[in-house]
Amino acid sequence: MSLICTVEKKPFGKVKNGREAALYEVRGSDGMGFAVSDFGATLVSLWIPGPEGIVTDVVLGYDCAAGYEDNDGHLGATVGRSANRIANGQYKLNGTIYQTDQNDGENNLHSGRDYYGKRFWETELLENGVRFTLHSPDGDQGHPGNAEITVDYTLANDHGLRLAYHGICDQDTVMNLTNHSYFNLEGPEGKCILPHQLQIYACQFTPTDANLIPTGELVSVDGTPMDFNVMKEIGRDIGAEYPALKLAGGYDHNYVLENNGQFALAAVYQACGRRMEVYTDLPGMQIYTANFLKAEGKHHAAYGKYSGICFETQYYPNSINIPSFPSPMLKKGEPFQSATEYRFSW
Repeated sequence: MSLICTVEKKPFGKVKNGREAALYEVRGSDGMGFAVSDFGATLVSLWIPGPEGIVTDVVLGYDCAAGYEDNDGHLGATVGRSANRIANGQYKLNGTIYQTDQNDGENNLHSGRDYYGKRFWETELLENGVRFTLHSPDGDQGHPGNAEITVDYTLANDHGLRLAYHGICDQDTVMNLTNHSYFNLEGPEGKCILPHQLQIYACQFTPTDANLIPTGELVSVDGTPMDFNVMKEIGRDIGAEYPALKLAGGYDHNYVLENNGQFALAAVYQACGRRMEVYTDLPGMQIYTANFLKAEGKHHAAYGKYSGICFETQYYPNSINIPSFPSPMLKKGEPFQSATEYRFSW
């Protein structure tokens, strides 16, 4: 039976230049729903029923567009043109060195301060969701080529929220798009996630130097606090005397997924009678436990360390500079396509 959806547009407040943002609420006949904004192509809310039929918003966020403009935690944002870190903000492509914004010490993080998550995207309503489109001109954020990027947020028949990405560029460029939602299956108040359960379908991760730039190695998680192959509490090993955890102040690491480029299960997150499954066709996934988050969120909730968890499906950090890693280079005129899906049961 097909999922029946309704889509409603609402005002979402003004940003500093006076432009009014819009919020699009999508409700499905299976009890699920989500809200997205044209400011940042941002996932603002994701409503999931619980075991007793109580519907809860399971992503952290803000009550209006100004909150997303004023804060740098990237809550719910679409991130690009290159997600995660680039060492020294530089990479070489076709013999040319490109310099991007050094906004994370000497490195580039999420393509610099002119974030996609703080721009207005064009909007098109779909039968079961919303499509956002962004034109990223040649030289934007320091990257080559005029790029056309879309992200579709749609409800799926299997109690899922699907994010489908598409990009094309008139020059060879970097294309590494992700979503930066912070999930908390207890609700948007941001209660501590450490007692929650997590499983990750990955036997390796990419260790980093002191600046959180991958060394180029792939290290086994076996016998280390990084191992989530068997479901365990997120907080069980987070305080271990392990260099990778000490450097990042918790989990903030790219896991090497075993999907061989196929759309497959990457992680399972459980709490409060709800189960969330993360699917992707991308080679990596950054697990981030909100180690440095500090903000006033929805309904004046205090967001802090360990108040949410991110599943950033991606190419590995700094992969444009490490030939042994899967490459995020997009050839001129060739389409970039990828999908990530969050599926829920209760």
